[in-house]
Amino acid sequence: MSDWHKNGWLRPHKASKEEIANLLEIVERDLTDATAKGLSDDWKFGIAYNAALKLCTILLHSSGYRPEKNLAHYRTLQSLPLILGAEHDSNADYLDACRKKRNETEYDFAGGVSEEEVDELIGFCGELKQEVLAWLKKNHKPLLR
Repeated sequence: MSDWHKNGWLRPHKASKEEIANLLEIVERDLTDATAKGLSDDWKFGIAYNAALKLCTILLHSSGYRPEKNLAHYRTLQSLPLILGAEHDSNADYLDACRKKRNETEYDFAGGVSEEEVDELIGFCGELKQEVLAWLKKNHKPLLR
């Protein structure tokens, strides 16, 4: 992380208990909303993507950093293996592919996401949430309510 800071990709950040609680509430809201009836798969995917992004944001902020504005989503997602370990390299790649798909369906065309992709991302977020909570309990317990 310090190399990213030296490169100007991150800036120092002091996370608070309230901030982390708010981000966790957003994750819960988004995971609930991503399963709502009446929404397109594209929109559900975008909502689930936001939950994943917030989970990575929790990791990054709790580690004492926040991304600079340029490539903020990309850097936040790519920080996952730097914080949780190299075994999460493929998870960062998966989330980057989700970021790209979300951008395409948000800005370029409709109908690019399947129900299976939504379900996969929601399932991934559920597992990541458990890992993030365990990591917080182990490494930053004072940030938890």
